[in-house]
Amino acid sequence: MSIATHSPVRSIAAHAILIAYTAIALFPVLVIVVNSFKTRNAIFRSPLSLPDAETFSLIGYQTVWAQGDFILYFQNSLVVTVASLALVLLFGAMAAFALSEYRFRGNTLMGLYLALGIMIPIRLGTVAILQLMVASGLVNTLTALILVYTAQGLPLAVFILSEFMQQVSKDLKDAGRIDGLSEYHIFFRLVLPLVRPAMATVAVFTMIPIWNDLWFPLILAPAEETKTVTLGAQVFIGQFVTNWNAVLSALSLAILPVLVLYVIFSRQLIRGITAGAVK
Repeated sequence: MSIATHSPVRSIAAHAILIAYTAIALFPVLVIVVNSFKTRNAIFRSPLSLPDAETFSLIGYQTVWAQGDFILYFQNSLVVTVASLALVLLFGAMAAFALSEYRFRGNTLMGLYLALGIMIPIRLGTVAILQLMVASGLVNTLTALILVYTAQGLPLAVFILSEFMQQVSKDLKDAGRIDGLSEYHIFFRLVLPLVRPAMATVAVFTMIPIWNDLWFPLILAPAEETKTVTLGAQVFIGQFVTNWNAVLSALSLAILPVLVLYVIFSRQLIRGITAGAVK
């Protein structure tokens, strides 16, 4: 009786909390999008008001499409983000499975070594990374960004996924081995489907820094054909004068793809949160 009575209440409370968090997170996004359709004076005079017949303007979007190749910038950002996420999830999950499943000498030290990447920012090695990319002939290529972002995301992926991998039933994996499944089949068929919420968590926490990063695109791929959307938006930010209409319009366009990716990866994350709330 108690479980039947409280489970719906907890489920409603969990959904209410998620809705509240979503509203708080989306408010700055809505402010940016709304102001991108307003004149410059209206942006500074009343930033929280909706555009009307007097303040409505598309000058920002016209400027964005007239200056620079933003379609190419979006394509570059999508390629880098999706490829980096795929590599982080694949190699991170495989490393986490190996560390959690197989016991060998140095297992703990290897886990600690990989976890150091969470505490030590990769930007501290910018000079060495740039020298490595120059020596490899990868400067001004999307491959350089993908490699750096993969290395950047792997420590967090291994740290989170290894904890979830340890919770997967050992009996289930042993049953698969008895049935003749290889370790790869056990990993891809049995383990990965059970840790999808964790995979979604890693994807969400990895995706945003990659899409919004300005440092490494500026250092490793500043050429016009390899610019990302974040780097391309810097064209409208000057030392003394900033075209706020164009900046807000570029940011509004940049938000759309990342929102789509967030929705795709956050479904499993939300299922995991609500499932844990009603247990």
